[in-house]
Amino acid sequence: MARRRKQGRNISGILLLDKPPGISSNAALQQVKRLYHARKAGHTGSLDPLATGLLPLCFGGATKISAFLLDAEKRYRVRIQLGVTTTTADSEGEVVDTLPVEGVTEVLVEEALGRFRGEIEQLPPMYSALKHKGERLYKLARKGIEVEREPRKVHIYELKLLAFELPEIELDVRCSKGTYVRTLAEDIGRAVGCGGHVAALRRTGVGPYSDVDAHTVDELEGNAESGFAALDALLLPVESALSHWPEVRLTGDAAFYLKQGQPVLVPRAPTEGWVRLYAEGDRFIGVGEILDDGKVAPRRLLAAT
Repeated sequence: MARRRKQGRNISGILLLDKPPGISSNAALQQVKRLYHARKAGHTGSLDPLATGLLPLCFGGATKISAFLLDAEKRYRVRIQLGVTTTTADSEGEVVDTLPVEGVTEVLVEEALGRFRGEIEQLPPMYSALKHKGERLYKLARKGIEVEREPRKVHIYELKLLAFELPEIELDVRCSKGTYVRTLAEDIGRAVGCGGHVAALRRTGVGPYSDVDAHTVDELEGNAESGFAALDALLLPVESALSHWPEVRLTGDAAFYLKQGQPVLVPRAPTEGWVRLYAEGDRFIGVGEILDDGKVAPRRLLAAT
């Protein structure tokens, strides 16, 4: 039997999408993938349907480094409605409790925020994509089933109060991967004594990227009318996702052996950590790691184009 040929264009790069509200991250990905007629694409960490903002999409060879964006720190702007607790910890859930907010002051909120800076533990919400015995938690939650979950350690690098306008507050959050902003909002509401939920959420940063550089679906559709060249002009280089890493320049011989999977010794290379790898001609070829003996080991290499 003849193998079915993959359809679509073999493009490579990263698109910063400004995800609209009301659709899942995967639905947004598929919509953009169709516009680009791309053969291979993936996103770098789901946003709730309610949420908007930065969703980096990886095309072609960029999918090989998508895990590094998934692990990168994130930044959010979140509006929390105090005094109302819901089943999903956001405005899409059913109200389960209401409490007065008249006693909540800006000083009280600032004091509460101090408890959530640094390393904290979070209990993953039932309405999440985590699995229990092979089934997504949100599917169990929709059936009215609640299962025991283990708390997880996350890191809140920055937590700033941007606005205090009862019954709502607005926060800027910079956090590690795996942080549930809905859980953070619920916990902050509990800490000030009245409960709360996410009224609006926008992701403003992922790793080195900012939402100010993101493109809306309407913008993409407008570019699509001018052809693929106008769409492709919006793609960022694969290595832009790793711009904060040091680079290592390889000679022709070193690049050859490294592509065979062999660690190589490179003069003046960093002494530890992850690095971007470039072959002669300033061609980015992938990701490496410095070993204890100082050699550079290949970790994720891109196929030659």
